[in-house]
Amino acid sequence: MSMRAQPLAPAPVKDIPPASAADWLDARTGWRGLLREALEERIPGGARWAYVFGSALLFLLLSQIVTGVFLTFYYVPSADHAHTTVAYITKVVADGAFLRSLHAWGASLMVILIAIHVTQVVIYGSYKGKRELLWLSGGGLMALVLGMAFTGYLLPWDERAYFATAVGTNAISEIPGIGNTLKLILRAGPGMGTLTISRFFTLHVFMIPAALLLFVGLHLFLFRKAGPAGPPSADPVQPAGRSEKFYPRQLMMDAGFALLLIAALALLAVLLPKTLGPRANPADTQFIPRPEWYYRPLFQWLKYWEGSRVITGLLVIPGLLAALFLGLPFLDRRAERRPWRRPLVVGLFLALLGGLIGLGVASYRADASDPATAAQLARQTQQERDYMHQPFAPSRGGSALPAAPSAAALAPAQAAALAAGKKVYAAQACIACHGPDGAGTPMAPKLAGIHAKYSPAQLSQLIAHPTPAMTSRGMPPHFTLSPADLNNLVAYLEHLP
Repeated sequence: MSMRAQPLAPAPVKDIPPASAADWLDARTGWRGLLREALEERIPGGARWAYVFGSALLFLLLSQIVTGVFLTFYYVPSADHAHTTVAYITKVVADGAFLRSLHAWGASLMVILIAIHVTQVVIYGSYKGKRELLWLSGGGLMALVLGMAFTGYLLPWDERAYFATAVGTNAISEIPGIGNTLKLILRAGPGMGTLTISRFFTLHVFMIPAALLLFVGLHLFLFRKAGPAGPPSADPVQPAGRSEKFYPRQLMMDAGFALLLIAALALLAVLLPKTLGPRANPADTQFIPRPEWYYRPLFQWLKYWEGSRVITGLLVIPGLLAALFLGLPFLDRRAERRPWRRPLVVGLFLALLGGLIGLGVASYRADASDPATAAQLARQTQQERDYMHQPFAPSRGGSALPAAPSAAALAPAQAAALAAGKKVYAAQACIACHGPDGAGTPMAPKLAGIHAKYSPAQLSQLIAHPTPAMTSRGMPPHFTLSPADLNNLVAYLEHLP
C-alpha cells in the first residue's frame, strides 16, 4: 500500500523589526533608492557652475513659501486692515521688517534668476532632444512667477501698491472682447476695495502657489525623464563623452550658490529694507503710479501704443513673441546646439532680451528727464521714508480708533456747523443712498465712522471729485456746493460715530 507524500506547510514568515526608524521608513517608501538615484545621476561634461540656476530657483521658491507663511500670520486681507497689519509687521513685530524685505527681495531675485536660466537654456540649446514639454513647463513656471509678483504687489494697500495695480488692471481691460470681463473678475467689481484685496490674496497665497508646486513637480519629472543636456557640444539626445555623478561636486556647487543667495538676500534686507508708504487714498490725484522694476519694460512699451493701436501693442505683438518663444523647440529641430552655429535663434533672443532691458532703462530715463514727474516721484519716495519713521498707530480701521466727540462736548460754532451739514446731507439726497445718519443701505455703503478712514481734506476732495468707482455706483460726478456748505457737510460726516 503506497502512501502519498503530504506537502510540507510553508514556514511562517517572521516580521523582523527594523534596526532603526530610517530602515522602517525605507522599507515602506524606498527613500534610500530614490536618494541614491538622484545623487548618482550622471552629468554630461561634469559638474559646472552654469548648472546651479535651476536648483537656486527651487531654493528661492521654498524661501518665498516660508517667509510668506510667516507674513500671513499677521496679515488681514481687507481694505480697513491690510495696510495697518503690514505696518504692524514692519514696525512692531520682531524682525518683521527684515522678514518682509526677505520676501520682497526674494521675488526680485527669482525674476533675475529666471531670466539668467532661460538665457542659458537658449544659448546652450538645452531645449533640444525630446525636451519640448520640459521647455513648455518652464514657460508656465515663468508666467506663474510673474503672476505671483503681480498679485502680491497690491497686498500692502499703500499708495504705490494701489495705483500701480490700478494701472495694471486697466491695461488688462484693453484686451479686446474679454478685457473688461477680466478686469471685473480681478477687481471683483468696477472699483478696488476689500473684495479686490481678498481676491488677490487668494490668488497669491492659494491658487498660484498650488499651480506653481504642480508645475515644479512636472518640471522635475520631465527633467529626470529627459536627463541633463550637458555642454553645448554634446548630442541633445545621447550626450557622449566624460560624465560625473551629481554628488559630491555638483551638490556642493548648488549648496554653495544657495548660501550666496542667503547672504545676498540678508544684505539687501538689511541695507535696502522694503519701505511702506501711507495708506492708499483713491482720491489722491497727484500720485504718479509706477510698477515694480520687472514690469517697467511692459509699462514703457504700452506708452508707444495709443488709441486703436493698443490692440497691436498689447495683444498682437506680445502674443506672436510668446508663441515663437514657447514654440522654439518645435521650430529649431536641428541637433546642433553650439551658439555660434545658431546665430539666428541666439541673435533674435538676445535682441529680445536687450529690447526689454532698453525699455526698462527708457522708462526710468523718461521719469528723470521730466522735471515735474521727477519732483513728484521724489516727493512720493520722501513720503514713504517719512511714514517709515513714524511710530505705529492703528488710526484707521479696527476697534482701537478714537470715537467722534459727542455733541455735548462741542463748541456752539461746531454744533452749528454740524446742524448745517446735516441739512446739506438731506438737501443733496445723500440720505437716499447712504441712509439716515450715514447708516448705509443696499445702494451705498455706510458713512458712519468714516472719520477713521479719511481726513477732512481727503473727504472734501472725494466729495468734490468722486472717483470713477464712486460714480459708477450712482454718486453724482459734480456737486454744486459752496465752500461753506462743503465744509459743513464734511464736519457732519466726520462727526458720525
